Amino acid sequence: MDVTGLDGDKLASRLYVGNLDFRISESDVIKMFSPFGKITAEDFLWHTRGPKRGEPRGYAFVQYTTKEEAQLAKEKMNGKLVCGRPMVVHLASEKSSLDSSNPQRALKDKKLAGGSGLKSGQNDRAAKIAAIKNKLKSLEEQGCSTKRPRHT
Repeated sequence: MDVTGLDGDKLASRLYVGNLDFRISESDVIKMFSPFGKITAEDFLWHTRGPKRGEPRGYAFVQYTTKEEAQLAKEKMNGKLVCGRPMVVHLASEKSSLDSSNPQRALKDKKLAGGSGLKSGQNDRAAKIAAIKNKLKSLEEQGCSTKRPRHT
């Protein structure tokens, strides 16, 4: 196993999707990438602290069943304009090798991800709650806008 917890076959079928506009939701990413194959997992990253807490971080990971599906999605989606921004799509394994060749970038990403990697239980819980609230809000805006929200 490598450092991400995925073996080589799974890493070969995992895509990094970056430069996403803040208006892009989890479901938008799934809709854009599902035509290229069966998506087995999708990780949409959110800010967990600071003034942008609960907002999208601008990148995600998409896991396909096969590396061929991932390669097809990479070829079709890399550079495609979405909300006026060109998406950056490459294999997650390529992202790892790019980061290791640029130590300053890797350090910046580590700081953005939460520094030492140790989170207090309270921050972790609050981040999960914020992510769920944002996901519910985006789902309501997309398909459930005709339903009235419940007031409690």
